Amino acid sequence: MKPTVLIVDDEKHTRDGLRAALEEKYETFVAKDATEAARLMNDVPPDAVLTDLRMAGEDGMSVIDRALKLSPQPVCIMMTAYGDVETAVRAMNKGAYWFLQKPVDLRQVEILLERGLKARSTEKEVVALKTRLDRKFSLGEVIGSSNALTQAIEQVRTVAPSNATVLLLGETGTGKELFAQMIHQASPRSKGPFVAVHCAAIPANLLESELFGHERGAFTGANERRVGRFESADGGTLFLDEIGEIDATTQIKLLRFLETRSVERLGSHKPISLDLRLVCATNRDLRQMVAEGKFREDLYYRLSVVPLRLPPLRERRDDIPLLLTHYLKKFASENNTAEAKLSSAALTTLVQYGWPGNIRELRNTCENLAVLRAGKNVEVADLDPRFTQPAISPRPVVTPTTLGTMAPGVFDREQNEKNLLRQALASAGGNRTKAAEALGISRRTLHRKLLQWPELEASTPPPS
Repeated sequence: MKPTVLIVDDEKHTRDGLRAALEEKYETFVAKDATEAARLMNDVPPDAVLTDLRMAGEDGMSVIDRALKLSPQPVCIMMTAYGDVETAVRAMNKGAYWFLQKPVDLRQVEILLERGLKARSTEKEVVALKTRLDRKFSLGEVIGSSNALTQAIEQVRTVAPSNATVLLLGETGTGKELFAQMIHQASPRSKGPFVAVHCAAIPANLLESELFGHERGAFTGANERRVGRFESADGGTLFLDEIGEIDATTQIKLLRFLETRSVERLGSHKPISLDLRLVCATNRDLRQMVAEGKFREDLYYRLSVVPLRLPPLRERRDDIPLLLTHYLKKFASENNTAEAKLSSAALTTLVQYGWPGNIRELRNTCENLAVLRAGKNVEVADLDPRFTQPAISPRPVVTPTTLGTMAPGVFDREQNEKNLLRQALASAGGNRTKAAEALGISRRTLHRKLLQWPELEASTPPPS
């Protein structure tokens, strides 16, 4: 059956023109005002609603309000005159999918309807997946309907029922732990434990004991037996985040577990058989680390049985308005304050921003606005200056043609990382907390980098 579209406009030529353009792909219904639209929605709940804002009697906002009370909610698109953009943004904050300025481009209408209905279909699939999750975890944090995100969710649905080891690849802040939990909760192991270990947060000399446990007297200070994280995850899922940070000894032990499905506590030679699912994550290029001799090649292939790439936010810009709306509401509710409202210019600025810290940076931004601009309109001037500064140039794409023309040192990963840290510290006036937030990393990670490269701190101004 064709999807149903309700067209609401008090101008007959607009109604008829839209109907003629859409009726080949959709079952179309038209209404000349909000009252007639309400009757049609009760008789035939539409899959999508395309409504004008300014009409005689009740306006298009009332049509949107009624439509969003339906279950399932239709895709709502508002048509506005140039001066009504602020009202359209309010409609999006309520749950409308998008808005168009009149006179509308028919091709754009078709594209938005297609995308919106696809997003609605994806949301139904997500709801179906939610029913398989335990109550202690939900997909409420997975917001968006972009192709990149939809593909990642589909991969989760495919791989979750298996026992295959999964390697989550993505930049800092893309939600790797969230996806690891999704894999666990959608798997037959969902009733078992989910144990997360952030490898970079544990000193190298303690990580081996933390993962594999130890016997009493195994080393100085080992006053009692300790059960490691591997044993704690037996029957469930073990999530190793920042797997690229583990040292050579731990890499060997991890490889042995993948080959034998057993571990030995430090100070013991008795193997302990375990039944667990291993999910790892990294924001580093493990292939490059293998080439540099910093990561075992055999371990890399054992970990990447199913590699799953999580898209950065700049590759799913269509999701940014939805994410902003969600988190502004969320933090307003948590802080018991009125919701901050984004102006159309502020929304455009945030959509165009590069978001190097991805979802984590966006969440922090929304929490900041929810507190400092509670109940107020957010204009561009109210945003942090970084949102209007020129973005750092992206890494050049290497092709056989450009390879010979690239400047010396472009492949020096350490130097590139130093330059990025130096820029962030300079932009933040030497403030480590702000620099870490801008980079989307923890303050501890930044501190560790500064200890590794003390010349960075010496070249940046003292905190103001």
